[in-house]
This record gives sequence, structure tokens and C-alpha cells, in this order.
Amino acid sequence: MRKADLVNQISEKTGIPKVDVLVTLETMFKEVKDTLAGGENIYIRGFGSFITKKRAAKIGRNIKKNIAVHIPEHYIPAFKPAKEFVAEVKKLKEPKPDDGPGDEGI
Repeated sequence: MRKADLVNQISEKTGIPKVDVLVTLETMFKEVKDTLAGGENIYIRGFGSFITKKRAAKIGRNIKKNIAVHIPEHYIPAFKPAKEFVAEVKKLKEPKPDDGPGDEGI
């Protein structure tokens, strides 16, 4: 499912115009990004948590040049689903095939 499909589905189920649904979704995505970038986590009961995870500094390797590269400590965004969310997905018998970009010809 793509963002456009999600907008269409929400619009059909709620009766809210597609433009308003799109603006709402875009605003939500922006707020999640801004909040995580500001160092705060977001907790949505029954859905999950958007959190930042700290990656420790380490020594990596540039294979082409065969040299060690220092990778500094950094943070990455992560999503941890709620127990209810996980339980609902586990009920799924067989996942539907994803016909997203990059799956052509498989």
C-alpha cells in the first residue's frame, strides 16, 4: 500500500475529502520527524512507539580501499509496535503480496 492508497482508503471510510486527509497525514509525518529529531519519543497507546536508538561509535572498513574508517556515535529512528498491534498482525494467516516499487518482474 502506498501513501495515495492510504489517503483514498481513509477518505472513503471517514467521508473526509482526500486533500484534507493528505494534509493531515503529511502534518503527522512532519511532527513525528521533528519530534524525534528534537530528541523526544512518541508513544501511541495500542499502536506503538516512535523512538530514537543510539548507535555506539565503531570502526568500519572501506572494502575498496582496504582502510579502517571511524564511524561516530549517532542516533537512528525506530518503531516499536504495541503488544495489541503485534497480536493483530500475528492473526494474519498469509501475507498479501506487496506490489510496491521494485517488485516488477519477480
